[in-house]
Amino acid sequence: MQLLDNSAWVRLVQGAVPKDRRKEIAEWMGRHELGVCLPFLLEAGYSARSGTDRRELMARFDKLPRVSIDSTVERLALEAQRELAEVGHHRLPPLDVMIAACAHRAEAGVLHYDRDYDLILKHTGLEFESEWLAPAGSL
Repeated sequence: MQLLDNSAWVRLVQGAVPKDRRKEIAEWMGRHELGVCLPFLLEAGYSARSGTDRRELMARFDKLPRVSIDSTVERLALEAQRELAEVGHHRLPPLDVMIAACAHRAEAGVLHYDRDYDLILKHTGLEFESEWLAPAGSL
């Protein structure tokens, strides 16, 4: 399973992703191989254009598997932020750190278009698959 990050979702919605890759992601959604977690849902809700748009988005995401935040995810995220601070990367977006911690806890990956996830992998003890939506810099 891959957890969805807003950096990937926005590009998918905008149609910036090649058709074959969009089809592949749609198939993952259909097979429940693409999941969500609270940090992503908050970002997606924040990006909604209206109350109606938000309701439609959330109804769509309600059909996907969800990884919950528990005390273990909280501990993992705080530890990862500490590790990042020790190497000068503590300014990474907190929601990215939380999504990475959720992915680690669920033994999942993260579908993204964001170099932050590679930094999190490199500088913390979190383990997850970093699945780029498209090659970095290509969209």
